[in-house]
Amino acid sequence: MRETQIMGILNVTPDSFSDGGQYNDVNKAVAHAEQMIHDGAHIIDVGGISTRPGFEEISVEEEQKRVVPVVEALKDIPATLSVDTYRSEVAEAALQAGATMINDQWAGLYDPDIFKVVAAHDAEIILMHNGDGQRDEPVMDEMLVTLLKQANKAVLAGIPKEHIWLDPGIGFAKTREEERTVMVQLDALVATGFKVLLATSRKRFINEILGGDSQVDARDEGTAATTAYGIMKGVHGVRVHNVLMNARLATAMDNLRGYENER
Repeated sequence: MRETQIMGILNVTPDSFSDGGQYNDVNKAVAHAEQMIHDGAHIIDVGGISTRPGFEEISVEEEQKRVVPVVEALKDIPATLSVDTYRSEVAEAALQAGATMINDQWAGLYDPDIFKVVAAHDAEIILMHNGDGQRDEPVMDEMLVTLLKQANKAVLAGIPKEHIWLDPGIGFAKTREEERTVMVQLDALVATGFKVLLATSRKRFINEILGGDSQVDARDEGTAATTAYGIMKGVHGVRVHNVLMNARLATAMDNLRGYENER
């Protein structure tokens, strides 16, 4: 039976849309990471830059200052340690400090050197679909072409295929209608043969499926619904804030899928 991987979100930023300022202290970050692992997280994803709408860019030095001490403090945890960055310099510092996965929201398009860095450390990488939202073709066509092109570049740089994940990028460079299309066609991304990570947690898409009037911190049940739906579509992991709820749901879904295979 395949076990859905639960990635717990650890934002060490002062301004993230859901939990900004809660864990931007090393001791608080470590405590939260340990709690998420206890709750069922297989991966801890440390992020030093907010990606909320209207976020302000920070320097490479500032991002490293936020991320590296937390990575060093967590390097011996019983979970995969990921860093959410699209900058090769930050990736290098994080991997040297003990991380073993890079979560790149620009799939190597922002900084192509990130592939060489990840390959040199024999680490895993997540390639997320992003862009300016302008396209002349259906969203799934453009996504598949872009992500497979970037995945091929990663392989050519020396990253094994089994170390590459694809993320459809819900909440990034897509209309709500396009996000609905992506969710319905997740199995097309799974069919590429790469591992697929679904990251919908508490985003505006969740607000939509809950009826359009939910607050950010009241979207966990809606997130869990997308976790269940994603598992039915074949995704290999989910990136979430509420680890306990989603880990329990994923265990139940994985077991149910296992029953199907026994028939």
